[in-house]
Amino acid sequence: MKHQNGQMKPQDILILLKIVSTKNEAWSQKPMAEALCMSQSEVSESVARSKYAGLLEPQGKKVMKLALMEFLQYGIRYVFPQKPGPVVRGIPTSHSASPLKDEINSTEDFVWPYAKGTVRGHSIVPLYISVPEAALKDAALYELLVLVDALRVGRAREKELAIKELKKHLGLGE
Repeated sequence: MKHQNGQMKPQDILILLKIVSTKNEAWSQKPMAEALCMSQSEVSESVARSKYAGLLEPQGKKVMKLALMEFLQYGIRYVFPQKPGPVVRGIPTSHSASPLKDEINSTEDFVWPYAKGTVRGHSIVPLYISVPEAALKDAALYELLVLVDALRVGRAREKELAIKELKKHLGLGE
């Protein structure tokens, strides 16, 4: 990155969550890009932004989990806000998918719009265009993205449960 721009982009969160879901600090950019349906240059630029923001260690391989949790808990809903949209077919997210769907009783489903989806619900624009496909390929990533969406669109109880689950996934206790 010639000119360092510290502004985070939604795909940065997707990449950080993918690194967490792989549980492998020896990951490399090309397979990461393929798994997330994005270009290798997007991954490279995202890594640079995340290092600059203090969400990745200086070597760019290890997620700073406490910093990521702090950002997700207190900032994601302000930086990447989302409001439920019209009813569409898609893939369940937020309180409509595991691990929250068993804890929350709701008559309304939230979904990422996706033509091959099987559930009808209020649309939630995913953090990045490739989120539905990437989530279907990686169950651990899917859970993390569902929890992040609960922080973006959920009410107090959904957010509280999502924070608790995210801390478990990140190995931060609770």
